[in-house]
Amino acid sequence: MTLDYYFARRFLRALMIVGGAFAGLIVMIEMLELASKFSDAGLSTRTLFSFAMLRLPATIYELLPIVIALSTLVMFLGLARSSELVVTRAAGRSAMRALVPPVIMAFVFGLLTVGVLNPLAAAASREYDQRAAQMTGKAAQAFSISDEGLWLREGDDSGQTVIRASRSNFDASILRDVTFLGFETSGTLKFRIEADQAQIEQGNWMLTDAKHWALDAGTQNPEAGATVHPTMKLPTQLSTDEIRDRFGKPKEVNIWDLPAYISKLEASGFSARSYKMWLQSELALPLSFVAMVLIAAGLTMRHTRLGGTAKRVLIAILLAFLFFFLRNFASILGQSGEVPIGLAAWGAPVAVILAATALLLHLEDG
Repeated sequence: MTLDYYFARRFLRALMIVGGAFAGLIVMIEMLELASKFSDAGLSTRTLFSFAMLRLPATIYELLPIVIALSTLVMFLGLARSSELVVTRAAGRSAMRALVPPVIMAFVFGLLTVGVLNPLAAAASREYDQRAAQMTGKAAQAFSISDEGLWLREGDDSGQTVIRASRSNFDASILRDVTFLGFETSGTLKFRIEADQAQIEQGNWMLTDAKHWALDAGTQNPEAGATVHPTMKLPTQLSTDEIRDRFGKPKEVNIWDLPAYISKLEASGFSARSYKMWLQSELALPLSFVAMVLIAAGLTMRHTRLGGTAKRVLIAILLAFLFFFLRNFASILGQSGEVPIGLAAWGAPVAVILAATALLLHLEDG
């Protein structure tokens, strides 16, 4: 048990060293990128640092599988160089047994990553987007999903328009049971339009079976002046792609809120496949961390005096990156519907764990 605690501490220390190095590098790169992006704003170093820190959680979150693999390399190379693995074997403990503490640590760290770091990264990303929108003078995207449907807001110098749709088709190109509320710049309501269907064509909302109420200050009875239109045009600055973009990226939604968000999307008629894929990928993240540990350990547990250390380290790094890109590629296939979501999310980590375990059993005495 004491030896298990020792190996767990060694892994945790390696993880802190590698993770700290990655975090520092990410902050420096982000500050340089932000200084270039907001060069006209003349931001201070302190402001750039605060912006970079908002980007840090999401960026390092994406790179954590690589951090886990490199941490495992650092740990086992250190153990092999100091002959501690040789002593462990001589004491009757198999090399596979020495893998148990880092595997458990990686799995637990994966659970904490999904449960704690994911919400932090999502919140930091939203805060960064809001600050960046203020910095560039662009209005932050106004969009929300509720039990009543979806809500959009667009505006220009002449006022704001709030749009509510009860549902839509799967790709948000057609909105159904739509209400438009037009406001003056002062906030005064100036019109209301209800339509059975709305879609964007060439810079206009094309409304079907629409009813228009003029709500000017001098209007005594809006219903008496209401007009019905089989078809109607309403200028817009939005596009169908922008509406889809306003749903936000799945990674910007707190994982604890994701199931409810998916339900709301589907209730409104939107496709939630990308969100389902992201949810399953996040749930499989602890297994991905375990897979990275096994990949790195499988090629670095031999003593350095046997030679070929640099070659084995290079192969381990290449395999870790291969798994990293394979996992992302499987996610893309899952989002597009080419493969089932469960297979896309869980297939790669499970397959790699089995293959890496077989490699370890072949190379070690078990």
